[in-house]
Amino acid sequence: MKKVRVYGILVIVFVVSISLISWFCDKKKDMALTSHKKASKSFVVSFDSTLVSAFYAKYPKLVLYKKQVVSLYQKNNYDFIWYDKKGRKETADVIYNKINNLNLEGVLAKVPYKDVLDGLFLKASAKPDLDTELFLSNYYFFYVNKTLQGIDSTKMKELEWYLPRKKQSYVGYLDSLLVDPKLIDNKEQHISQYYKLKTVLQRYRDIEQKGGWDSITVPKDFVAIKPGDSSDVVAKIRTRLFLTGDITEDSGKRVYGNALQQAILKYKKRNGFTLDKTILPKHLDEMNVPVSERIKTIMANMERCRWISTDVTKAKEFVVVNIPSYSLTYFKEGKAALVSNVVVGNTMNKTVIFSGMMSYIVFSPYWNVPTNIIKTEILPAMKKDKNYLSKHKMEWNGGNIRQKPGPSNSLGLVKFLFPNTNNIYLHDTPSKSLFNSEKRAFSHGCIRVEKPVELANLILTDDKHWTPEKIDKAMHKGKESWYTLKNKIPVYIGYFTAWVDDDGTVNFYKDIYERDQRLTSMLVEE
Repeated sequence: MKKVRVYGILVIVFVVSISLISWFCDKKKDMALTSHKKASKSFVVSFDSTLVSAFYAKYPKLVLYKKQVVSLYQKNNYDFIWYDKKGRKETADVIYNKINNLNLEGVLAKVPYKDVLDGLFLKASAKPDLDTELFLSNYYFFYVNKTLQGIDSTKMKELEWYLPRKKQSYVGYLDSLLVDPKLIDNKEQHISQYYKLKTVLQRYRDIEQKGGWDSITVPKDFVAIKPGDSSDVVAKIRTRLFLTGDITEDSGKRVYGNALQQAILKYKKRNGFTLDKTILPKHLDEMNVPVSERIKTIMANMERCRWISTDVTKAKEFVVVNIPSYSLTYFKEGKAALVSNVVVGNTMNKTVIFSGMMSYIVFSPYWNVPTNIIKTEILPAMKKDKNYLSKHKMEWNGGNIRQKPGPSNSLGLVKFLFPNTNNIYLHDTPSKSLFNSEKRAFSHGCIRVEKPVELANLILTDDKHWTPEKIDKAMHKGKESWYTLKNKIPVYIGYFTAWVDDDGTVNFYKDIYERDQRLTSMLVEE
């Protein structure tokens, strides 16, 4: 009986122990669940979508970004994206710092409601704040639109810029930034020229902060300064060129000696002047352009860089024409294989800023005279001289006029076609002397190339059908012949008034179509 009684007591103790253990486990779970619920209440995951419209009613200057912001939150089910349980995310601080340093990116636009953002951002609360959340989203799009995308496409067309624009989803881009904020400083977001201009921008701002440069005044009877001349003006020129790094030392000497002569050649080269050592009034006028204006020019060209896809430079070969510098560069395997002077359209017949695919080379071409030239130039000339057509080796072709192939043909011995609605192409010219001019805006819109033979040979180097001898023969055959390129070559016609070489030298070119000021005003309006 005692054994049975002891056994019963042990069973009771075991059952009670199991019950107590179960009770403690359930209690622990309840406590954990309660703690989780409290934590959940301290971090609101999402917000009411109707509050977005209320935000824009309160801050109407940000409505420009409403479409992108709504798209962002629809994608994220109206969850808070700038906060987590630890508080405001690191990416939020990165965007805020970038907004505070927009000037480093050459952005002129004012930040709307900046004082409000500053006040919200100084709050140390870890709890999500809807105004701060929506401000950050709006300023994220403000930042990427200004620094990555640039002005909208409609304004680009007002500036007659028709190069293809890079496309990117900045809603998707934010996903990457939230994971790794350092991606915002990735130097593959723009073409390399953007970052070169950015470096030069800081250099010129440093010059401005130190007082810039004084205007160089000369006597009314000033004509020129030549090597060996001595005057106070020479000393002022030396100081001016020292500030921009064209000469390494400001000795204060009044004599136009060898060191300053070399500096003048460097200055002329990077400002598009004929390379001689004589200093004329026009050279001093260029030196007197205030540093503040140079800074605006740099920023305008940084903006142009924003419009260009980085894919442009990834092609195996491509051609770039820069209108203000009157230059053509043929790139192959990432390197400049040829640089040639060009003649571009005059101010009445501006060369269009666009791109195309070079598909044909035409040897010994006819020149099919455009209708407007027939009406405004040839027909009036024919009234004065009935033999005008024969004298210029022209003939009627149906209802139009064309010039026969040959050395005197206005297109020269070869033309390079990239079919386009603008009827613009690259071509040779018999008027070689025009390439010696500083200003080379003389054409009716097409682009005359100083080195067409070299360009043709380089393009056809890898084509077994052609040799330099065959190319020369085709050019001088006097009979038009077309050749279809096996690989089409991208041609980009751009407009850059400031350009930085690989060695960091900045070049400034005349704004021949007067587009910089219009662009700068648009950037301020933005």
